[in-house]
Amino acid sequence: MEKKGDMNVVGKMGKFQLSFWELGVFTTVVFAFLSGLLCVYLTMPASDYSFLKLPRNLQDLQILRDHLEEYTSDYTAQVLVGYCVVYIFMQTFMIPGTVFMSLLAGALFGVFKGVALVVFTATAGASSCYFLSKMIGKPLAFTLWPDKVKFFQDQVSKRRKKLLNYMLFLRLTPTLPNTFINVASPIVDVPYHTFFLATVVGLIPAAYVTVRAGLALGELRSVGDLYDFNSIATLFLIGIVSPDSVYRYSVILRAATEGDK
Repeated sequence: MEKKGDMNVVGKMGKFQLSFWELGVFTTVVFAFLSGLLCVYLTMPASDYSFLKLPRNLQDLQILRDHLEEYTSDYTAQVLVGYCVVYIFMQTFMIPGTVFMSLLAGALFGVFKGVALVVFTATAGASSCYFLSKMIGKPLAFTLWPDKVKFFQDQVSKRRKKLLNYMLFLRLTPTLPNTFINVASPIVDVPYHTFFLATVVGLIPAAYVTVRAGLALGELRSVGDLYDFNSIATLFLIGIVSPDSVYRYSVILRAATEGDK
């Protein structure tokens, strides 16, 4: 029997409005991120930082990379903290441009460190967005994606027993935007541990593709070059195979556990 909470998660659409308490939570989170950036800025040496801005195209990114390379070796901690705060902030508040931040990680830190950094910050930002959405995100989701939320709700309800497989598939493939998944998951009752595990594992392939491309930043003509047909087909193949492997492993593990009892 379907639970009442699952029958009508998508209630009234209405207008996007926040209560005083919800607005207070939103303001507090923004203030915390800005305070972190200010602390990083104050610990950096006196210089001209006019180049510090969110990159909106590859030209902006190359300028940012050229300047930050001078600081990364001497002020590694500050650059890392600043990078993490900016990336997590962008993920939390759905600000476009994280693909440029992923490219920057590859250009500054190399493939291994870059992938680890991107997966960490992307997961932290997605988690921050998840919990913020859990508190105040319902009216936003209903306003922006009413039909898509209903579709997501139905799919989650149908796949409750294999929810990790489904969430992993969504993370590995471009079936649904990551921003939507971050905001809508708590609204349709995706447990955080499932959300977290699918995010950590599912973001690795795309992070690798983007970070590796950052090593040859000067050769990129557009962001579209990152995801050609072969790259997208590969991600879909991984997305189809990996959830099935997870399911088979879980069945074997469950059988072994029951056999030991």
